[in-house]
Amino acid sequence: MATAAPAAPTANRAELLAIADSVAREKLIDRAIVIEAMEDAIQRAARARYGQENDIRAKLDPQSGDLRLWRVVEVVEEAPEDYYKQIDLKGAQKLKADAAVGDFIVDPLPPIEFGRIAAQAAKQVIFQKVRDAERERQYEEFKDRTGEIITGVVKRVEFGHVVVDLGRAEGVIRRDAQIPREMHRVGDRVRSLILRVARETRGPQIFLSRAHPDFMKKLFAQEVPEIYDGIIEIKAAARDPGSRAKIGVISYDSSIDPVGACVGMKGSRVQAVVQEMQGEKIDIIPWSEDTATFVVNALQPATVARVVIDEEEGRIEVVVPDDQLSLAIGRRGQNVRLASQLTSSQIDILTEADASEKRQKEFVERSEMFQTELDVDETLAQLLVAEGFTSLEEVAYVEADEIASIEGLDDDIATELQERASEALERREAASREERRGLGVEDALAELPHLTEQMLVTLGKAKILTLDDLADLATDELVQKKRPEPRRRAENAPQRTEDKGGILAEYGLSEEQGNEIIMAARAHWFEDEASDDGAEPASEEAVDADTSQ
Repeated sequence: MATAAPAAPTANRAELLAIADSVAREKLIDRAIVIEAMEDAIQRAARARYGQENDIRAKLDPQSGDLRLWRVVEVVEEAPEDYYKQIDLKGAQKLKADAAVGDFIVDPLPPIEFGRIAAQAAKQVIFQKVRDAERERQYEEFKDRTGEIITGVVKRVEFGHVVVDLGRAEGVIRRDAQIPREMHRVGDRVRSLILRVARETRGPQIFLSRAHPDFMKKLFAQEVPEIYDGIIEIKAAARDPGSRAKIGVISYDSSIDPVGACVGMKGSRVQAVVQEMQGEKIDIIPWSEDTATFVVNALQPATVARVVIDEEEGRIEVVVPDDQLSLAIGRRGQNVRLASQLTSSQIDILTEADASEKRQKEFVERSEMFQTELDVDETLAQLLVAEGFTSLEEVAYVEADEIASIEGLDDDIATELQERASEALERREAASREERRGLGVEDALAELPHLTEQMLVTLGKAKILTLDDLADLATDELVQKKRPEPRRRAENAPQRTEDKGGILAEYGLSEEQGNEIIMAARAHWFEDEASDDGAEPASEEAVDADTSQ
């Protein structure tokens, strides 16, 4: 192959290398990237000089500064399709005797003089390459630092969003990630949590937060050595930014009190965190694996009389004395709301009078249901409720010995009650089947797993009538549990949009069961696709012809 001609001796090689070194140091990027940007700029300028159709290459030696420029053409067997980038074999062998099809012929070019326009274009190319490299460097530097606390200087405030200079990059604290009523001025130093780093076309976007619960947890880790060392762990945290917060802590060393360690001598440790969070009050409570105990601690300073946990609904019912109701709820529902976030459960606050009234109402409703459905007297119905039976399914499907063990009942009565419960369930099922068919729900839906006739009636009322209607739903739309409103609210508490949940939310289906129902409803789609993709059956004439052969 021919050798590319060196650049003219008048080229200021030292100056090119000096510029590359300076830019690399200033932008904190690899020198090789700057050299590559210069080569790209020179190639573009050369194409403008010799023709854009040509494949022109440039090489700048990173050590000596020698600049070489050449054109490359490919050797093809027949007449070339692109005369600027290809040459036939016969012509190539005139330039290089041993040329073969597929080789590339190097045609050295003389150096070019940069005019004003070419120089400006080259400058833009270099700037763009360097800018892209700088953005990539920023992203690589911050992408693995999510969850860290970083200190920066407020650069500007735009539409309520605070832009922070982080030294080698900029971050933004959005309005909803700031502590309410906190004022930031240009030049102020501010600490914040790196919430998320996103790669975008205009460069990496670093989102910061001072309102996230993890910001408080990281501040405690900085102030409390035991947390940093892993002796104490913050198991849960909840915040109402700028007002109040709760954290649940546990110690893995029995000799260290987790609450006392976080408070510090005369409150020095917690006060340092409070000052950084603009006076936000922090409740530090001991964490417990026992949910009921943790709920009692989370509702401090209120006194709790009783805790009832409904694991299926994910709800916790807390009974408090009448004089503790307002304290348990807190101002604008703040105390119970933070306790709910801390325990990841819906907490309902009831007074002892409310709890008693609720239990009495449920007792009466269940007794009347058993009287009607099982055709028994009031005394026997009340006895079943008192023993903990809440539904016909429980009576029909428990072991007969469990019913017979109730005082005053025997095996014969237990068997009779179970038979009546089964008959009542069959009547309900038959009535629901008729209602379901009256609504126009296809029988095919009744063959899907986990669905009862009552569920199908509910689907029919929601206009889900066919397999396709059901298959089009997402699992959340079908079984997502409704988020219940608390029975007690603080006065003037902000109203919350009602969460209606999934269509079958009231039946307590799990997400896994919902997935199975949806996938079973979609099964016919895949059967249809398989039949469409399969080979078409041969015609009778083709079959006859094949047989005759």
